Amino acid sequence: MTKIIKEMLPPDVRVARDAQDLLIECCVEFINLVSSESNEVCSKEDKRTIAPEHVLKALEVLGFGEYIEEVYAAYEQHKIETMDSLKGGKWSNGAEMTEEEAAAEQQRMFAEARARMNGGATAPPKQPDLNPSLES
Repeated sequence: MTKIIKEMLPPDVRVARDAQDLLIECCVEFINLVSSESNEVCSKEDKRTIAPEHVLKALEVLGFGEYIEEVYAAYEQHKIETMDSLKGGKWSNGAEMTEEEAAAEQQRMFAEARARMNGGATAPPKQPDLNPSLES
């Protein structure tokens, strides 16, 4: 994030460390907010995987409709770049999760985001059991 902040400003402008920290925290909260709303949109459609259209709808619901066109253009550019890197064989990093692990992690993160948004200090979310072989 610090690199992005520096790239967006003229070279002669400096940003105080506290301001950088605040901007980073705002970004994290924004991502949590959009992710949580995207999950709500996804759930209302009885889907289990958040798709790009869920994120775009979440932006609209949250009042960020004026950014949808730009976000969609960035998404399309990302798809092009991803396809280029897939063709080059650079995409696999070997750190994959199972669908169940990813879903459990996603739900945990959404619960944390909701708790922060609601200002509540709720109990920490239950960690998923990632070892299904122990189930009876």
